[in-house]
Amino acid sequence: MITIRPAAERGTADFGWLDSRHSFSFGQYHDPEQMGLGPLRVINEDRVRGGAGFDTHGHRDMEILSYVLDGALEHKDSIGTGSVIRPGDVQRMSAGSGIRHSEFNHSDRDPVHFLQIWILPEQAGLAPGYEQVTVAREEKQGRLRLIGARSGGDGAVTIHQDVALYASILAAGDEVGHALQPGRKAWLQVVRGAVELNGRRLDAGDGAAVEDEAAVTITGRAADSEILLFDLP
Repeated sequence: MITIRPAAERGTADFGWLDSRHSFSFGQYHDPEQMGLGPLRVINEDRVRGGAGFDTHGHRDMEILSYVLDGALEHKDSIGTGSVIRPGDVQRMSAGSGIRHSEFNHSDRDPVHFLQIWILPEQAGLAPGYEQVTVAREEKQGRLRLIGARSGGDGAVTIHQDVALYASILAAGDEVGHALQPGRKAWLQVVRGAVELNGRRLDAGDGAAVEDEAAVTITGRAADSEILLFDLP
C-alpha cells in the first residue's frame, strides 16, 4: 500500500525570515492523521533568509538530521560543535539527555534551503553527540547511496535507531530499486524534480508512506530528481 502525502497539503509556517513546510505535525500545525511513520517523526522543508536563523534552544531524546539543498547552514551547540553544512553534507545531532544549539543562515545575503528530519531514538537518555559527513554528488547519481544507518560508517552518519536512510539523484528514465524485509515500511521524500514510485507519480515536496510492499521501484521523471528513502521498522 502506498499513501501519498501531497506537498500542497503539508502544514505551513511563515515567519518572514522562515518559510517552512511540515510533512508531519509540528509546532502549531497538528493533524492527528499526520504524526509520522514509525520512528520517523518530522520532515520540515525550511527556507531561511540571509542573516536569519534559529536562536539557541534545547532538545532532548531525538535524532535530528539536516540535509542542505541550497546555500549554507551554520550550526553551534552546547557540546562544543561549530560547523557549516552545505549541499552534499549530512548532519546528525543526537539530542539525547539534553543539548542546546542554534542554526543560522551562514550567508547574510543568500537564502538557505534545507530539510530538517527528526527520528525517535531507540532509547532515552543517550549522551548528546554530533556527526557530519560529505557525500559526493556522483555517489548518489543513479543509485541509492546509504547516508545514515544504525551502524553508520562508510560515509553514513550513525542514527541511534533501526533506520536506514538513502539518497539518490536520478536523471529522467533512471531507475533504482529497494527490497523491504517483512514487517518493514518506507517513506519516500521527493526533494526536487519528479519520480514514479511503483508507478505512482510524485513531484517535488511530495512524500509517500509504503506499507505491506515487498519492494519499491523509483524512476526518475525529470532531470536531476533528488530523493530521500527511509527504510523503517
